[in-house]
Amino acid sequence: MNHEPRQPRRPERSEPSAAHGPHIGRRSLLAGAAALGTLAAAGATSGCSRVATADAGDGGRLLEQLRAKGTVRLGLAGEQPFGYIGRDGEMTGSSPVIARRIFRELGVAEVQPFPTEFGSLITGLNALQFDIVGAGMFITPARCEQVVFSDPEYRMLSGFLVPKGNPKKLRSFADVAETGARLATGVGYAEIDYAREAGVKDVVTLPDQLAGLLAVEQGRADVFAGTAVAVRNVAEGSSRAEATPEVTPYLDGKPVIDVGGFAFRSPETRLRDAFNRELHKLKRSGELLELMRPFGFREAQMTNVRARERCTG
Repeated sequence: MNHEPRQPRRPERSEPSAAHGPHIGRRSLLAGAAALGTLAAAGATSGCSRVATADAGDGGRLLEQLRAKGTVRLGLAGEQPFGYIGRDGEMTGSSPVIARRIFRELGVAEVQPFPTEFGSLITGLNALQFDIVGAGMFITPARCEQVVFSDPEYRMLSGFLVPKGNPKKLRSFADVAETGARLATGVGYAEIDYAREAGVKDVVTLPDQLAGLLAVEQGRADVFAGTAVAVRNVAEGSSRAEATPEVTPYLDGKPVIDVGGFAFRSPETRLRDAFNRELHKLKRSGELLELMRPFGFREAQMTNVRARERCTG
């Protein structure tokens, strides 16, 4: 958990968006996608009581309001390993588990998952549809202009989904560009920029990781790029696709190691600071890794980087 290399400048873009543990099969993923739609619809009706934010100057009063309600609404994107529907039909993932642990210490008993599309998370947060975002969102200067972030809970490289045996020997974005391989990634994913930086001319965007797996299995894409832990998990159980070792992306000629954290509305710095205090306790004790390990995270994904380091570019 040494000091991370400083991030290179990132292009402005729309919001970008990994679990060993018990394998979630394709049917479960498909059922989960349907359940996510049901949950989102329910949240938009019965669960959409809005909590007013406070003036930006005093750090907000949301924590006190959440303690009084006993519930915090957690915005999620329905993506492994951060927040998804498990085999039992319940929302699971690293973000809900961390949020439950921390908010219990903050005096909030219940974490209510609120799934939506990844690209709608910041908009939904600022529209008061939920209280925080816990989707493993990468911390970038552009996003820091819209929300405030907790310190990161993880660091991450990219990974590829490829046909079994990796017939095109794709181990980097440069390999994709040089071979002319057909690359797909998720809508808004950071991998769009990484591919373009490497000279990949055509990037196909798909709704999610499952769509990426199907595209590779069916020969509609030679490679699907996502976060390393995510593609490793999605590849499990597939007889026609596999995950490559981690892939180091580059921007401005410099290697990129992304970090992700929880997002809060900009006025709510008191809640963010309280969350950070509990998060750092989990880091120091080693409990954070133990909470995240069932979802495919390892010691290599732990980090001591601060959000402010990534918000300044």
